[in-house]
Amino acid sequence: MTLHHKKFITTENKNGLSSNETIFQYYQEGTIITGTYKGGEIKEGFVVGKQVAENRIELLFQCITTSGDLKAGASKGIISKAADGKLLLNFDWHWLNGDLSGGTSSYIEFID
Repeated sequence: MTLHHKKFITTENKNGLSSNETIFQYYQEGTIITGTYKGGEIKEGFVVGKQVAENRIELLFQCITTSGDLKAGASKGIISKAADGKLLLNFDWHWLNGDLSGGTSSYIEFID
C-alpha cells in the first residue's frame, strides 16, 4: 500500500492537535514518505518517514500552531483499508518536545 498523492483527515486523535479540519497530503517514493498538513490548530506542518513493512510506517512530524507554538513528534502507524476501499491510518505517537506526552490517532483517506 502506498501513500503517494493521498490525502487524509483525522477521525480520532487523543491528546493531539489535528482535527477533522486538518488535511494531510502524503507523497511516497519507494519506502520514503514526505508530506504536509494544515488546518484547525495547525498553521503549517511537515512529515518525513519511511514504510518499514507492507502495512507499517514510521513518521517524524513537526508543525507550528495557530498560536505560534512549535511542536515535533514521532509516530508508528498501520495502514489498512476500509470496506469502501479508502485507506485508514492508525498511529501510536509521542511528542519530542514540550511535555513529551503521547497518544493514539486515526485517519481516513479524503477524496476531494
